[in-house]
Amino acid sequence: MSKAVQIRQYGGPEQMEFVDVEVGQPGPGEIRIRHRAAGLNFIDVYQRTGLYKNPLPLSLGMEGAGIVEAVGEGVTHLKAGDRAAYASHPPGSYCEVRVMPAKNVCKLPDAISFETGAAMMLKGLTAQYLLKRTLPQGGLQEGDFVLFHAAAGGVGLIAVQWAKALGLQLIGTAGSDEKCALAKSLGAAHMINYAKEDFQARVKDITGGKGVKVVYDSVGKDTWEKSLDCLAPFGLMATFGNSSGPVPPFAPAVLANKGSLYVTRQTLFTHIATREANQQMADDLFDAVTSGKVDIRIDQRFPLERVRDAHEALEARRTTGCTILTL
Repeated sequence: MSKAVQIRQYGGPEQMEFVDVEVGQPGPGEIRIRHRAAGLNFIDVYQRTGLYKNPLPLSLGMEGAGIVEAVGEGVTHLKAGDRAAYASHPPGSYCEVRVMPAKNVCKLPDAISFETGAAMMLKGLTAQYLLKRTLPQGGLQEGDFVLFHAAAGGVGLIAVQWAKALGLQLIGTAGSDEKCALAKSLGAAHMINYAKEDFQARVKDITGGKGVKVVYDSVGKDTWEKSLDCLAPFGLMATFGNSSGPVPPFAPAVLANKGSLYVTRQTLFTHIATREANQQMADDLFDAVTSGKVDIRIDQRFPLERVRDAHEALEARRTTGCTILTL
C-alpha cells in the first residue's frame, strides 16, 4: 500500500485528500518507483481545478524522483536500484510509491540530488523545449532579445540562466521588486515589475522600438494583448500556460495587423512523446545543470502532508524558483 494525494471532485486545495492505494507489480513497459520527492507545478493546479480535465478520482503530480524498485517486461534503460527522475503522464507523483510507464523516466546522474531531480524535470524540460525547439522564424542568435513572463518562477529562473548561457538578452517580467532582483541576479538582461510598469512600453524602450523576436508566456489572459504588441514583425508568440486564465478567442487578422506574427500553443508532453526525444532533452538538461550553467533553485519545501499549503502558496504567487514536496 502507498499513501497518495487524490481528488474526487474538481475545486480548491481543500479537495485534495490522502488515501491508501494498492501498488502492484509493473507490467510490460512499466516501472515501480519509490519517491524521495515530488515537484509542484501549475499544471497540478489546472488539473485540480478542472481547467485540464482528467477522469476522477485523480491522483495528482507530474514530476518526481526516487529509486526504481522493479521493472516490467521490455524495460531496458532502467533496472531495480537505479536513481531516477521524470516528468510524465499520467499524473500521480504525489505519493510514496507508484507503478507508471517507463518511457519518460530517466536515470538520474549521481551528481544531481533527488530533490533537485524532482524539482527540475518538468520545469527544466519545459525551458529546454522553449529555448531550443520553439523558435521564431530564422531561429535565435547571440544578442537577440526575448521576452519571458513569470521570469522568477520555476521555469523562468531556469530559462533566465539558460538564455544567458546561449548569449540571449532575456527581458523578464515579475510581480515584485524582490522577484525582479532575483531573476536579474541569475542572468536576466532586463527585468520589469509589471505591478509598477507597463511592460509593453518598457520592452519597446529597451529594444529601441524594434520589439522582441519571441515572447514566452505561461501567464495567459492577463499578458496576451500587450505581449503581441511587444513582438517585432514576423515575431513568435509562444504560449505555454494559463496562470491568469486561458487566452480568449481572437481573430487571426489581428496577427496580420500587428506585423505578420506567428502564434503557437506548446505543451511539454508533445515534445517528450517518444523515449528517444525525452532522453535527448533530459541529457541536455542534465548537462546544463552538472556543468553549472543552470542552478536549480528550490526555494520552498513542504512535506507531502502539507500539500494544500503548497498549492495555496503557488496560486497566491508567494513562491519563487522551484517548490518540492518531500517524502
